This record gives sequence, structure tokens and C-alpha cells, in this order.
Amino acid sequence: MTDPAHYRSLYVAPLPRDRSVPPGDVAALAFEPRHFQPIRRTVDAPLSLRELYVAGVLCGHDAARAELGRRSEAADREHDQLMVIHAQGSDESGRLAMTLIAAQRELVALRAQWHEGAQALSAARERVRELETSTTWRWSAPLRGVAQRLQLGRAEWRTRVRTIRQLPRHAGLAWTVLRTEGPEALARRVVRKLRRGDRFKPRTLPTWHVESHVVPLVVGTSVAPDVSIIVPAFGEPLLTFTALASIARNTSGAYEVLVVDDASPEPLERALAGVDGVRFERNSENLGFVGSCNRGAARARGRMLVLLNNDTIVTDGWLDALLRVFEAYPDAGLAGAKLVYGDGRLQEAGGIVWRDGSAWNVGRGEDPDRPEFDYLREVDYCSGACLAIPRDVWEAAGGFDTRYSPAYYEDTDLAFAVRAMGRRVFYQPRALVVHFEGRTSGVDITTGIKRHQLINQATFAAKWSDALAAHDANGVRPQYARDRQARSRMLVVDARMPRPDQDSGSLRMRGLLAIAISLGCKVTFVADNLEYEQRYVQALQDLGVEVLFHPYVRSIPELLRDRGAEFDVVLLSRHYIAARHLDTVRRFAPSARVVFDTVDLHFMREERLAALDGGRTAELSARTKRDEELSLIAKADVTLVVSAAEQSVLQMLAPSARVLLVSNVHELSAAVPPRESRHGLVFIGGFQHPPNVDAMHWFARDVLPRVRERLPGVTTYVIGADAPASVRALAANDFAVLGHVPDIAPYFTGCRVSIAPLRYGAGVKGKVNLAMSYGLPVVATEAAVEGMHLVDGDDVLVADDPEAFAAAIARLYGDDPLWRRLSAGGRANIERHFSRDVARAALTELLVPSAC
Repeated sequence: MTDPAHYRSLYVAPLPRDRSVPPGDVAALAFEPRHFQPIRRTVDAPLSLRELYVAGVLCGHDAARAELGRRSEAADREHDQLMVIHAQGSDESGRLAMTLIAAQRELVALRAQWHEGAQALSAARERVRELETSTTWRWSAPLRGVAQRLQLGRAEWRTRVRTIRQLPRHAGLAWTVLRTEGPEALARRVVRKLRRGDRFKPRTLPTWHVESHVVPLVVGTSVAPDVSIIVPAFGEPLLTFTALASIARNTSGAYEVLVVDDASPEPLERALAGVDGVRFERNSENLGFVGSCNRGAARARGRMLVLLNNDTIVTDGWLDALLRVFEAYPDAGLAGAKLVYGDGRLQEAGGIVWRDGSAWNVGRGEDPDRPEFDYLREVDYCSGACLAIPRDVWEAAGGFDTRYSPAYYEDTDLAFAVRAMGRRVFYQPRALVVHFEGRTSGVDITTGIKRHQLINQATFAAKWSDALAAHDANGVRPQYARDRQARSRMLVVDARMPRPDQDSGSLRMRGLLAIAISLGCKVTFVADNLEYEQRYVQALQDLGVEVLFHPYVRSIPELLRDRGAEFDVVLLSRHYIAARHLDTVRRFAPSARVVFDTVDLHFMREERLAALDGGRTAELSARTKRDEELSLIAKADVTLVVSAAEQSVLQMLAPSARVLLVSNVHELSAAVPPRESRHGLVFIGGFQHPPNVDAMHWFARDVLPRVRERLPGVTTYVIGADAPASVRALAANDFAVLGHVPDIAPYFTGCRVSIAPLRYGAGVKGKVNLAMSYGLPVVATEAAVEGMHLVDGDDVLVADDPEAFAAAIARLYGDDPLWRRLSAGGRANIERHFSRDVARAALTELLVPSAC
């Protein structure tokens, strides 16, 4: 009620009043403003059903009661419609309606859970802050440090003890080496085992400077360029000349250089008149970095555009490295370089963008050789100081967004636009570029062009708010944000750095790492001896593997202590590596899935060796290895084997273990030269592997004389690293012991028959797979083709005694239809059982359950 007189007449008159007030004189009664409740009239906000019930039923308002009736009738009609939809269970719209209702209810529940989780997380963070700032926490810091060092020391000591305990178990192998190769070979093996691998030697990086003056310069550009290098510049002719001189010295291929002069006070074409081979495009007015790059791209002729700041120095191979990204990854849309300061410190190894749109340069001020900054990977963005992008992607993205003019955040925005198109953004560490940051725009973000950095951050954050919602807050978990695109993280520990050109185990490991990366896993690899051999390390880094080595890692236990919580999967390759580190993995990476990769079952090889020579030492070694490997299989979450035969053995010996078959990985050669163009026999195998030494002794002693009778003048080529003196002594005019051969392709496309005369072993034989991938037919023993799904006479010829082996070689050497049948059958076998697709399916089963 808002009328006091009307209120008094209706409600106050019947009340008892002070006798000093005349009867009926209700006007004389005084009321305070608090006695009146004004009516709310809100047209835009209708009352809820609950409010209508209170006003209409409990308070008796006619209008509210009428509205309640109308709303009830409408609700009844909607209810009837929903019931009809529900009754029509086969009707698609009914199913969709019920699904929508269920989804809405689930969304409400999820929002409630998220709210509760956010409150709990906030409370936990506040509690952690209180603890970490407390006096007790500060005083106990030395004690905690001592406890951590003791814990690490205990883990490292246990690892050393396990290593020492393994020495007697090598007695069988030692006896075999001593018997077949002599004491000198055994001594070399012991020294090699005890010697830690090659160590990383820090590079002495030069100090780069701007050229002192402009001199005549010829830039070797192309009239039909594949790549257009666009250099925007404003003034600073000496800086621009320095960049152009570095391009001339360190760039090859079909490229052109465009210098976009952004209305410099003195035209750059005049200031750099001595520079030949460069196209100068002068803006009629100052367009800033964004406008100049867009204008340069519009006038470029290349299929690939490279944007390069004029305050840079490129180094040898920079452009080829950028282009390799697009060759290796057809879905790549943008690639950026590793930027360093003039004094060699790292400036940027890709960038991280946080939820608020702020950005970090990864590794700023750090050592540029640190492993975490030196492998190909996807990133949130790369600096516009050096970017490569296909012209069609640039045009589809609309170039740099002019909202960021004159500069800043245009490169970050472009990376997000490229990703929104379904393309990927890569950081390429092999493209090393020196960037004299601040020479053109300064470093003060409150003045000049640099002030647009903060202004454009807000523009960027608003434009990409949906994408940024999935990012962490500023500074939270940078080690994860650095590899944001990774669907899972796997640590691989092997005995040594993979050498795919020397042994089949390394070839398989490299294939598995490549497949894991293709499945979206971030892979970290470390050799147990922490070795560094540049060409093998760099090959993995170029694949996208983070490779750790000494001195950046001092021990495997220390690595697991510091980063164990980061990994979803830890793969330990070979039984002696798993024996050393499996318990440490459980201690420091308790949530990781532990995978034991056997490579081959060593105890099966030892048992066959014992059966072959009847030695008591070999028999004892085999029994010890069997117990050790079965114990490791029981401890691991998953065990990998390379052959179906080994999988069957473990099904009997360890029925409760989860055993996956992940065999060798081979690619088929593009072409197979015909038989008549080929000559000779070939054997391949590393001679650190005793079965290969035994195979060559047996072949040279028992088989080769018979081959000479049937095929006089035919040469056998023996390829393999570390051939012992006993094998080298077998060399003859028709028996060439070549040692390690960097390029084996000429032998596998030029020889007529591959031989695998192994008398014992285990697992799948890479030498057989490799030959078949080239279409080269194989003569092998039963031991060499075990578990490989090969059929004698269709895919391979199998013989076990010297006479039959020599006869099979001679038959295959001269029978063209048989040769072509085995060539085709071997390649088909590779495609069915040992291709990348087969291995990918097996690894998917391993990795996908771990949230990959």
C-alpha cells in the first residue's frame, strides 16, 4: 500500500487506539515510513511460479492468482507435449529431447562439481601458501634438503648394487666371447661396458655483432623463387645490411629477398645501394610492422613466405631447417626459429600463451644447448622475428590481423589462426637466428611502439577467449605448457643411444619413438650411460624426441626424482636396464605405467646357446636370466615382446602378465631391381651380438666351401660393426669383411641373396626383415626365422645343415621364378606383420589407456 489514508480506513479503524484520539479520526494517527511497503512493478522480470503462489494463494492477490492459473495451464500443455514425445520412443525428435534434458541435468551437476572443485583447489592453494610462508617451513628447509639428498643417494646406491649383482649373470656371455673371440675381445667388451659413453662438449658460441659498415654485397637470389624472404625495415640501414649479409652467406636454394622500407627518412634502397640481388619495396607512408609484412607478402613470388626481422643474423642451414618441417609434416602451417642474443644466450625456444593472453618466451636467458630447448615440437606461437608459412596458409588466415597495428601480438594471433584452420605450429631449433632484441622498438613497454604490447594483449585475449579458456593461469605448470599439444608423456630408458645404422634393435627403437610421437605423445629419451653422440642425438631431436644426456642429467635416479611425476608411461628397454631402474621408477613415478620392453627374451637365447655347446656355465646363466626376466615381467604393468613365439612362451610361464607384441618396424623400398642385375651374397649384423659371430664362423667353416663348389667366384659381403679379429681373419677374395657401412642400400639392391646362418638366438631377426623390405630373398636357418610368420618356399628358404644351406643358396641364386616369388612374398610378409601400421596399432593399445 502506498496511500496512507486508504490504509488507515481499511485496516487501522477497527484497532484499539489511545482515548485522546477521537473515534473515527484515523487521520490523527501518525505512521512512520517503515510501516509502508511499496509495490514492485518490474515489467521485464515476471514472477517465478513460487512467487506467484505466495502472492496469489497465500496473500490473496487476484492478478497473481490469475497469472498463476495461466502459467499452470501452459505448464500442463508443455508437460503433455513432452509425454507424447517420450511415448514415441522410436521418433528421433523424442530421443533428442530426452537426450537434451539429460544433458542439461548432467551439465548442472558438472557445474556444481566444478564449483566445489574450484573452492577446494583455492583452499588447498591458500593452505600451501600458508605452509610455505610459515616460520616452521623456512626453518625446516635444510632438513628437507638433507632428506631429499639421502633419498636420492639411497636410490643411486641401489642402482649401483643392482649393476654389480648383474656381473656374474654375464658369465655365459663372457665364456662364449672368450671361447669364440679370445681374451682380447673379452677385455674390449668389459672396457666398453664400464666406460660411460661419449660426453657432450659444450659449444663455444661466437659473439655476434652488427656489421661495422656497408660494403658491396651480392645476394644470390633466384628469378623463379620457391621461397620469399620478407624483411620489413625502418631506418637502421646497418642493421638491415647485417641481416642481408648473413642471408647471403648462410642461405641456399631458390629464394628471393624483399626489403620493405617502411617510409624510412633516408630510402633504404639508396642507403644500401651497394647491395645487389635484393628487391626494395618502399611504403609511401609508415605502415608499421604489421602493414609492412602484409604488403611484402602481397608482392612476394614464392610458394613459401619467410618473415625475418631486419635486426637479425641467420646462421648456416637456417632456411633448409625451416623448410624440412613442412616436408616432414604436411599439416604444418607455421614454423619458427630458435632465437639467441648476440652473446649466445637463449632468447626464445618457442612461446607459451597463458589464459589471460600474456606470453612467455621459453628459455629466455638460458643455455641454448639444454635438451629441453633443442628438439622439434609444437608450440603456442613463435616470434615474428623469424617465421615460415606457406603462402596459401597465409592468405587463408588473412595475413597479420591489422587490429594489432603497428606491431605486437600479430605473430601470436597468426599462430592461433593457423591452428584454428587445423594446421600445426612448430618450433624448429635447427634454425638458429641471432636477434638483437630492442634495437628497433626498444624494451620499455610503457612508451613508443612497445606500449602496444599491453594494448594488443587485451585485444588478443578478447578475440581468442574460447581457446585460452583451456590454458593455465600465468606461470602455472610451465613444463606442461611448453608441450601443450602432448596427449601423454613417455620416458624411455635404453642401454645406449639408438644407432639405427648399426643394429636392428636400434632401428626398432627409432621406429617406436616415431610412432609414439605420431600418436600425440611427448617422448623423452635417455641412455642409461647418459652418452651423447651428436648425429644420433640430433636424429632423435629432429624427430621430435627430447633427448637427455650428461651433464644436464647426472643420473637416472636423479632424473626420476626431479621429473617422475611428469610421465604417464616409463618404458625400460632390455632386461638389465629394467633390473636397475624399475624399483626406482615405482618410487619416484608412482602414477606412471611401467613398461618392460624385452627386445628379445634373453633367457631363451641363453638356453639355446647352452643346448648348442653343452656348457655348464651357459646353462647356469640361462637359468639365472630366466628367473630375473620373469621377476621383471611380474613387476611391470606391461611387457613387450617382438615375436608371437615369445608371446606364447610367456603365456605359459607368466599367465597373469599383460604381454603385448610390438615387433620390428620396416618401410618397404620404393623399387626392387631385377635378379639379373644383381651379384653376390650379403650378411648384416652387429658383432657385439654373439650369435652373429657364431653364425659367421659356422658359415665360413662349414657352408662357404660348399657354396664355392656350386657358385665359383661369387662374393659374400659381411656388413657389421665391431667385427672381432676371429671374423676379420676369415676374409678372402670371395669373403669380404666390410665392417660398418654407412649406406647399406647399394648392397641390398645390388646383391642377389641375403643369408642368415644363425644357429641360436631369440626374438625377431632384423637382418631378415631388412632384406625382405628391400625385396631381397633370404636363405636362413630355422632359428633365424622363428616367430616371423614365414613359409619355407613361399617367403624364404630354410635350411639348418651346411649341405642343405649351401644347396638352397645355389638354387635361389640361379632360379629366377623362385627368386621373384620369394622377393614378393618377403615384402608382403613385411607389410602384414612388420609395417609401421602394424606397430602403430600395437602402440595405440599401449598408450591410449594412459590418457594418450
